[in-house]
Amino acid sequence: MKVLIAGAGIGGLTAALSLAEAGIEVTVLESVREIRPLGVGINLQPHAVRELIELGLGEALAATGIATAEHVYTDEHGGILFREPRGAAAGYHWPQYSIHRGELQLLLLAAVRERLGGAAVRTSTRVVDFTVESDAVRVQVVDRDSGARSELTADLLVGADGLHSAVRARLHPAEGPMLWSGVRMYRGTAEAAPFLTGRSMVIAQGAGGLSFLAYPISQRAAERGRALVNWVFQVPMAEPGPLTGQADWNSPADPAELLGRLAQFDGWRDHWLDLPALIGSGGPILRFPMVDRDPLPAWGAERVTLLGDAAHPMYPVGANGASQAIVDARVLTYYLAGGGGEPRDGQLDGVRAALTTYEQERAAATAAVVEANRTMLSAGGAPSAVTADYRRATGAEVEQLNKRASLTPRSVRTAV
Repeated sequence: MKVLIAGAGIGGLTAALSLAEAGIEVTVLESVREIRPLGVGINLQPHAVRELIELGLGEALAATGIATAEHVYTDEHGGILFREPRGAAAGYHWPQYSIHRGELQLLLLAAVRERLGGAAVRTSTRVVDFTVESDAVRVQVVDRDSGARSELTADLLVGADGLHSAVRARLHPAEGPMLWSGVRMYRGTAEAAPFLTGRSMVIAQGAGGLSFLAYPISQRAAERGRALVNWVFQVPMAEPGPLTGQADWNSPADPAELLGRLAQFDGWRDHWLDLPALIGSGGPILRFPMVDRDPLPAWGAERVTLLGDAAHPMYPVGANGASQAIVDARVLTYYLAGGGGEPRDGQLDGVRAALTTYEQERAAATAAVVEANRTMLSAGGAPSAVTADYRRATGAEVEQLNKRASLTPRSVRTAV
């Protein structure tokens, strides 16, 4: 079997590692000319960390990110409302990591190139169309440097090309715009003194729906006695509705803009994290809308499927987007490898059966996460009740994950 993956993000690279480990030929097509460590901090939940550890990336993760020990909920003045243990401290067999998104992507990219060879990831190669035939999927690509068009042939195309997925748009051409929550997000990083345990995430909620969170994301900074803090403000701006216009997810914001908005609310300047200092640290601030989409009734067709944000964009409030993409990659590989046995061949019936099972399982699971994230954004009440409800709704209970069977295909486990 030969698989083409559109997109060298976290989900696409994890899929490449997983498929190759199962003996499936794979090439990743990435539209950018150079993969650079863009973005800010993300969280990897224990269900995703488990999968990366099973791929042999445990030591690299530990050397890069911070194993989050707790979530600490406060009011806008810094008064502590509730503390919740996370990861290993909560009883999971695997940690939760807070990590820079770009560093995680480069970590995965290095593993792909080391294990599959440098040609496994083709940059400057943009997927523009595809045609499904009985014996193959034919993928049309454009070389961004020369403008030349060419065609690649494979048994399967996986669209892991993010929020603005070209593969999704081709599969679902009548789909409307993304759905805006009405919340604008401001995100940045700043080096500061460690706070609380040095492995704590602080989540502050105030009047008017304004919320803030901050957490350290760099093990290297921790080894110097410092904290590289990822911080996020979520500012209500409008009623929820379709996103109009073209949003830029790398749009820079002036610190004065955010400080001015903060001044409209009482108390936030009193928080012991010194929020104005974080905002004014000099690092870039990104501004973008919090969006998602309604779950699709079906992801793909015949020899084409979706993965990660291309399949199920979701609000980041549950810190679950990257984690769900990683699990997508592992489940897809599991079924392409015959449900845990030997890899299927490239015949249409084999590919169709694997994709049907993958999509049925993951579409239902990720739709529940999309809905739970919406509920969490709008929920009031005690943080302890909200987070407990979220774990139940998303299948993230400690005992459930600890007892779940491995997603590593049986053929790989046997070989090891």
